[in-house]
This record gives sequence, structure tokens and C-alpha cells, in this order.
Amino acid sequence: MSTHAIAWPRKTREIHNNHMDSTAWNDLVFRDDDIVIGTYAKSGTTWTQQIVAQLLFNGEPDLPVAEISPWLDLRVPPKAVKLPMVEAQTHRRFLKTHLPVDALVYAPTAKYIYIGRDGRDVVWSMWNHFANANDLLYQALNDTPGLVGPRIGRPPADIRQYFLEWLQFDGYPFWSFWENIRSWWAIRHLPNLMLLHFEELKADLPGQIRRIATFLEIPVDEARFPAIVEHCSFDWMKANATRTVPLGGALWDGGAQTFVHKGTNGRWRDVLTPGDNRRYEAAAQRELGPDCAHWLATGAMPAALARAA
Repeated sequence: MSTHAIAWPRKTREIHNNHMDSTAWNDLVFRDDDIVIGTYAKSGTTWTQQIVAQLLFNGEPDLPVAEISPWLDLRVPPKAVKLPMVEAQTHRRFLKTHLPVDALVYAPTAKYIYIGRDGRDVVWSMWNHFANANDLLYQALNDTPGLVGPRIGRPPADIRQYFLEWLQFDGYPFWSFWENIRSWWAIRHLPNLMLLHFEELKADLPGQIRRIATFLEIPVDEARFPAIVEHCSFDWMKANATRTVPLGGALWDGGAQTFVHKGTNGRWRDVLTPGDNRRYEAAAQRELGPDCAHWLATGAMPAALARAA
């Protein structure tokens, strides 16, 4: 299909909240080879940024990934500071977003990777992220200009309570989970979008790195490929976390290794009740439909959709 015949997504709204200022995308001057890495949050974003960085820089171990791959719609620092820094980059840019598609400027010339993860695993990772954050993180979100909506407080000690509130109020105290997943799933057919899943990265990291390289049209240096894979492993990333997380981990008690926490799924199995799981799974079916809900839970594309692709 000619790209001229494609109905490309159009931005229809802005999102402003305790984390986001979606207007940053309005002022970005896209380059033809830009890469955008999207997730709801805590779904493998940093992991995928590390993979892309390793491919672009051919296994270089000492890369400040959080600096060279900024979260563009994060409102701290403000876009007046962030955009000139992005514009000044001379390497192939790879940017991060947590926006749904309809709040994003979607460029036909860019390449997009969207990563999914079961919402229960997302919440467990989110709880760790904010339970171990120190005062600097909360001050950055709550006490800087541009805050829209309620201040962010520390999560309750009871992680099940945290999950149930998140489920009942669709992403509380953050942004909608279901609309984020749904918006990216709806455009999965676009030629410049690749869907990736956390479970795929865990099951076959070398294979998924090669898949990403093919999609991004980055030649793989076979001599450096073992180093690339090693630098994208969870153990290596945790041991070298100050290179990959924002501000070297200064916003979390325990530093960067707290940000790169466990990298495991299913920690909710011993906490949530059968009724809790039924509520979550029913919501996934209702909000996403059976095909998307299946992909989100397992990482597997339903057979009929895989054949169509």
C-alpha cells in the first residue's frame, strides 16, 4: 500500500497532568529517521531504550540513555528547555512517550515501537517506582510550574489497595491505562509501527533485538552482537543502572538499582484474590476486546491476526 493512501493518525487533544505536557510534540521538528518508543509506563520502556541505544551505538557500554533518549512529554524540565536539547542532537534520535496516539503528533516518516505488558505487572512495577522515590522526585512533580490536576502522593503500603484503586479508577493516580493500550492497538497495521511485548523480550532477547534492528533498518554488526545482547540483559542493566535511569537514580532511595528493580512478572499472583483477577480480566475484555486483551496478557498475537499480518 502506498503511504499516500494511508489514513495517518491525527492529534485531536492535549493532555496535561502531574507528569505530562503533550504540547511538546506540537513544536518538535521531526527528522525522517526519528524513532519514538511508547508505552503506558513501566512496561519495558527503559529496556527498549537500552536496546535501541545499543543498536545505534554498536554496543558502546557507557551511554547516558536517559539523557540521550528523553521523555519528550514529561513536563519537567519544560519544553522550552528540552526541545532545544533534542534539536541539538546529531545522532539518530530516539524519543520516549507515554501518550495515547490521539494526543501525539504522529509522523509518517518516523518509526514507532509500542511495548505492552499485563496491567497487573505494570502496577507492581509502578508501586515499587513510587514507593521507593525520595522527596526530590515528589518535589519535581508537585512543586514546579505547570502542574495540572492533583499533587502526587506516596502510594499506600498495601499494594493490593493500590492495584484496586488503579483498576477502579482506570490508571489512578496517573492516566488511563485502557485508552493508552487501545489507541496503539488500533493502529497496529501501520507500516511504521512495531508492537512489542515485555514477555517477548524476556523469552527471546537476542531474537527481539534482531527484530527491532530489522524494523529500524539498523545493520547488525555480528562481531559486536554478543556485547549488544549482554548490555541489554537485566543483570547488566541493573549492575550499570546509573547509565540508563534518569539523573543516575538520584530520585530513588537506593539509587538507580531501585529503578531497575526485578524485571519479573507475576508478582501479583500471591497477593490478588481470584475475584480481583476476574475483575481485571473482565475489564480487559470489555475495554480492549478479546484479541487485544489476549495480546496484552500473553504477548501472543491471536492466530487469525498473525496470519493477516
